[in-house]
Amino acid sequence: QVQLVESGGGLVQAGGSLRLSCAASGRTFSNVAMGWFRQAPGKERDFVAAIRWSGGNTYYADSVKGRFTISGDNAKNTVYLQMNSLKPEDTAVYYCAAASIYYSRSLNYLNANVYDYWGQGTQVTVSS
Repeated sequence: QVQLVESGGGLVQAGGSLRLSCAASGRTFSNVAMGWFRQAPGKERDFVAAIRWSGGNTYYADSVKGRFTISGDNAKNTVYLQMNSLKPEDTAVYYCAAASIYYSRSLNYLNANVYDYWGQGTQVTVSS
């Protein structure tokens, strides 16, 4: 089992920045990739960003490219999401997730279904 705990959410004005953290514990050696997803009220959970530990490849949703950066610290079993130039439409609950299966097709990590473990979520609210 892997436990994920997110932190760093909050209220910020449009144009501001936040940094989310996700600390993993437990069987972290089984993690192949980690991702961030978000869910706004009344909407489906959407992919935001992902990082594959082997090679450090990163992937982003088009809506956040150039504004968000995902990074990880293997030694601390922690993944980060730096969010800059925030917009009101970024308001959502942000979830961290971990995948334990390796896929040669990296685009698989944009799919929530490949992730085995999820955090409890952290609220991000961007005011206009």
